[in-house]
Amino acid sequence: MRTLDTCTITETVRKLCITANHELDEDLVSALEAALEREESPLGRDILSQILENARIAGEGVFPACQDTGATVVFAEIGQELRIEGGDFSESIQAGVSQGYKSGSLRASVVRDPLQRVNTGDNTPCMIHSDIVAGDGLKLTVMAKGGGCENQSRIAMLTPAMGRQGVIDYIVDVVRGGSARACPPNIIGVGLGGTFDVCALLAKKSLLRPVGTPNEDPVIWGLEQELMDKINDLGIGPQGLGGRVTALAVHVESYPCHIASQPVAVNIECHSHRVKSAII
Repeated sequence: MRTLDTCTITETVRKLCITANHELDEDLVSALEAALEREESPLGRDILSQILENARIAGEGVFPACQDTGATVVFAEIGQELRIEGGDFSESIQAGVSQGYKSGSLRASVVRDPLQRVNTGDNTPCMIHSDIVAGDGLKLTVMAKGGGCENQSRIAMLTPAMGRQGVIDYIVDVVRGGSARACPPNIIGVGLGGTFDVCALLAKKSLLRPVGTPNEDPVIWGLEQELMDKINDLGIGPQGLGGRVTALAVHVESYPCHIASQPVAVNIECHSHRVKSAII
C-alpha cells in the first residue's frame, strides 16, 4: 500500500492551475496550425494567426491565454491501492486551486451562490470528479473551463425513435445556435447515453482526449467525422466571423442507456482549450 500526503496533492494542483492557463498543449497548437492551412477566409486566417500568436505570448508565462481563466474542473483517477494521508482529499484539491489562482495572478471567476453572486476571491470551490482505478497512483487533470463556451452547452433527453439522424441534427443545431458566442474554432464534446447526469459528464470528459484523436469505436468515429463535416459546413468560422473552420475537432463518448432514453449532451470548448495533467 503506497501512501501519499495531501501536501503533494495541493502543490500539484497549484502548479497545474498555473500551467494550464499559460501553456497550451501541442495537440491544440497543431490543430490550430492545421486550421490555418485549410481556412479559406482571409479574415478567418488573420484571426487564427492572432490566436496562435496569443498562445505563444501566453507560453512566456506572464499573461494567461485568456482573461477568463475559467471555472476549475479537476478530474482525479485514484489508485485503489493508494492511501492518502495528512488531511482531506477534496480539501487538498481546493487548497491547490486557491493557491494556484492567487500565486499565479489568475482571475477569480467563481461566485459563492448562483443567486447572490458574491465572488469567493480565489476561484474555489472547483468541480471535482473522481474515479477509482487499478494500481497505487494518482492522476490529476485540471481543466480551466471558460464561461462563454460553457454557457452554450446543452443537454437533451431525446427519444430512441429519433435515431442517429435525430442525434446529429440536435448536435448541429446546438452548435449553430451557440458556437459564434463560444469563441470558435471550438472543440465539440459530445456525450451519448447513460443517464441525465452521466451523459453530461461524458461530454465533459470527451474534451480531455488529445485534440482530434478519434474514438476507438469505428461507429462512433464515423459519427465524429460526419459531425465535423456538418459543423464546419455551417460557415460560422473563427470567432464567428465566417469561414471554413468552426470546429477543430468533435469528440464523442458513449455509454449504455435505458431502452426508453437517448440522452445527448453537447459541451462546447473554446479555442483556448486549457487542460493539464500530472501523475503523482
